[in-house]
Amino acid sequence: MKTYINKILLLSLVIVSITSCEVQEFSDLNNAEVDAFENNLNRGDLQDLVGGILYSSRLRLGTYFDDTGVLGREYYRFSASDPRFTSDMLGKEDLTLDNNTFYITAPWGSRYRTVKNANLILGFLEGQDLSAQFTEQEITATKGFLKTFIGYELLLNLNLTYQNGIRVDVADENNLGPFLSYDASLSEIRTILEDGASDLESGGSDFPFILSNGFNGFESPSSFLKFNKAISARVAAYQGDDSGTLAFLEDSFLNLSGEDLDTGVYYNFSLDPKDIVNPLFVSIDGITSANSRVAQSSFVTDAESGDNRLGKVVELDAPLSQDGLSGNYAVFRYTSLIDNIPIIRNEELILLYAEANITLNPDEAVNALNIIRESANLNPYTGPTDSESLIDEMLKQRRYSLYAEGHRWIDVRRYNRLDELPIDREGDDVFTQFPIPLTENQ
Repeated sequence: MKTYINKILLLSLVIVSITSCEVQEFSDLNNAEVDAFENNLNRGDLQDLVGGILYSSRLRLGTYFDDTGVLGREYYRFSASDPRFTSDMLGKEDLTLDNNTFYITAPWGSRYRTVKNANLILGFLEGQDLSAQFTEQEITATKGFLKTFIGYELLLNLNLTYQNGIRVDVADENNLGPFLSYDASLSEIRTILEDGASDLESGGSDFPFILSNGFNGFESPSSFLKFNKAISARVAAYQGDDSGTLAFLEDSFLNLSGEDLDTGVYYNFSLDPKDIVNPLFVSIDGITSANSRVAQSSFVTDAESGDNRLGKVVELDAPLSQDGLSGNYAVFRYTSLIDNIPIIRNEELILLYAEANITLNPDEAVNALNIIRESANLNPYTGPTDSESLIDEMLKQRRYSLYAEGHRWIDVRRYNRLDELPIDREGDDVFTQFPIPLTENQ
């Protein structure tokens, strides 16, 4: 990764508090400060370095979610400053996705920045005797934390490039591993997560650092392990491994009571000028076509009567239009600049549980789907229970429960249903994947 994985990526580190993050700038990690970490890593340094992980993992999230939301036809991104959201990304007039444009280079580079940061810290932990500063369990727990983030960040990039694959072996920027296929990449990500889980299981009772409030309830190695297992369940579902999905879910924070759908791990934001605000929030007051996310109309028209998840969009006083597209509803999934964005939450886990049971235990799949339907103020499912019908129902519930959370495009793609996504403008296309960035120099 000539541009994105290099020796000076870890430039912005943060000291993490319980409620927010304060950015602390470091200079060139290729020089004295790197040497200091490599030779004498202390507890304060580790706190700062972990803060860097939490900071870089949130960079260019807005672009990632717009990539998946626009290509998945959940919404249209109207932007006066960048018309490529409604041209390139929708295949207007035979336009294709550019391999040297912000919509792939920005999120791709940011995710690999976090991977690089994590690999650097792993190197610091493994390259010196830290027994005077940390217990063996604390070091092991930290490795589990880092490996979990590496696996998750790689998964996000793979979501974008799909069959074009990703590099997984990137620990040595001077000897990068090859691009792997989609299936091989998923397998390697799953292995990384499982290695991280093993470390977390042996990591004792406490991390030697504090996490931000997006990890409330998941601040210890044992509770963070449940987050790791949840991400692993998502990976197993992408692999079509139903038994594996259920096994991971059993050890995750899955709760089938229907009461805690929002329990999970989140990206958190704040108004601190040194921190990051929620990149997906757009105020409804005075919203214009110059900066808005407009829901694709079928999200409303396809919904069942009474579905309370329609509250994720707001009807406008007048339609917004741009570039031959228009809509009457604005996305309002996030209602302020400091709303958290889910990394993974219980509602998704219940839907993964339903999905994995469609072939293994259809009645249990229906029970899980009805937990979601009841929470959405809908009557129980009464349709057929053959696999195809239950897949239809599961995908529909995922569409509404996980709206604008980065799943729709991936879901229909993995079930070979991209042709079912709506096209509102003649000549547009639905893309399967993003190209590998030009800067990769394959």
